[in-house]
This record gives sequence, C-alpha cells and structure tokens, in this order.
Amino acid sequence: MHVFYIPEIKENLLTLSQEESRHCTKVLRLKQGDEVILTDGKGGWHKAMLAEPHPRACVVQITKRQEEQDKRPFHLHLAVAPTKNIARFEWLLEKATECGVDEITPVLCEHSERTVVKLPRLQKIMIASMKQALRSRLPVLNPEVNLDAFLEQDLPEKKFIAHCQGGEKQRFKELYEKGQDALVLIGPEGDFSPKEVGIAGSKGFEAITMGRHRLRTETAAMALCVEANFLNDLI
Repeated sequence: MHVFYIPEIKENLLTLSQEESRHCTKVLRLKQGDEVILTDGKGGWHKAMLAEPHPRACVVQITKRQEEQDKRPFHLHLAVAPTKNIARFEWLLEKATECGVDEITPVLCEHSERTVVKLPRLQKIMIASMKQALRSRLPVLNPEVNLDAFLEQDLPEKKFIAHCQGGEKQRFKELYEKGQDALVLIGPEGDFSPKEVGIAGSKGFEAITMGRHRLRTETAAMALCVEANFLNDLI
C-alpha cells in the first residue's frame, strides 16, 4: 500500500501537500476510493481513503487510526561530519533512516571540507526513505553545528567516538548494552584533530575501533548504525 507523509494528523479529513498530491495522482495514478497509508513521522500509521484526487491538493479521509507504531527501545543519535561529496552524506541519511536511527546531527570539525548542508533537501531524502521502508517514525535532523558547541550540549551517558588515531580502543559491542541510549560521533575525511579527540575524551566519550581497516565517514557511521540496531534485536 502507498504511504504518504503529513506532519500533523489531527482531523480525519486531510489534504496532502502539493508534492505528495502530484505523486499520488500523476505518478501513482490513484483514484477516488483507493486506500492509502498516512504517517506523521511520529509513530502514527493510519489507513485512509482517497476522497478527492487533485494534482495540487488531494483530500484523504482516515478510516482507521493507529498511534505509537514501531516505538523503539532505545535512542540512537549519529553525529557525523558531512562529507565533501554531499551525495555520500545523503546516502548515509537515506540508509540510516531505512535501517533505524532516531536523531542525526551534522557536526563541523577542524578538518571538515564541507561546512554547509541544505537541510530541506536532506529532509526530503529522509522522508522518502521512511516511506519506502514502511517506517512510521522520521528521525530528527538537527542543523549543522560546530563540534566544540555540540560537545557543550546535554549529551547522553553512553557516548562513543570513532577515530583513526592511536590509543586504547574497544569494539562498540564490548562497551554497549542492549537498551541503552547511545550517541556515536564520526569525523570527517581527514579525521578528528588530536585536540578534538582529547576534548571528546574529557567529556566522557569512549573511543571505539572499526577494525584494522580504514572506513569512509559514511561507511563507519552506517556500520555502527546497523550494529546498534542488531544489538537491540531490531535488524
């Protein structure tokens, strides 16, 4: 069944956005009376019927409500430096949304080669991924922030940093326990600076290793996203 996103679902009679309406009528060619699913990205997963097809303003009517679907047993926050090639960062957001993540923050580091991201475009990619994966929860996408400012925020108890520098490190699975909220920090192509690693360590971040091979930023972030969900029996 086709899924459509409406940020606020309060009434039983709703109008799809112009973009969703066009997709509904021009691409999918749905007709009056066809059944669809509506999600608000907050756990709502409602059955609905297409009441008035229109390429700019489709009206849908909810026939069965279902709240709080797919409630996750832990909160996973990925704080990742945007890649120089934005397509790689977009790939990460798409796949992380598909596999399961609760919050993503683009962090700007000393070695970052990209310092600006277009949040509306990234949000569209995540919405499309949420719908394709039949998920009812849209991850929170925070605005980009400098790493030093990010580290001053109120952060969860379990915090991890993956970097390529020396020092004692452990595997993520050796430090993490099922059900714990977790923040994972991944640096840019040039890695974190020694100063950044030191500051993170002083803030309680535990250093983790991704094995003996060096992974790209988006690969490391995705691997840890999958591992965290696997340890929580969600993949």
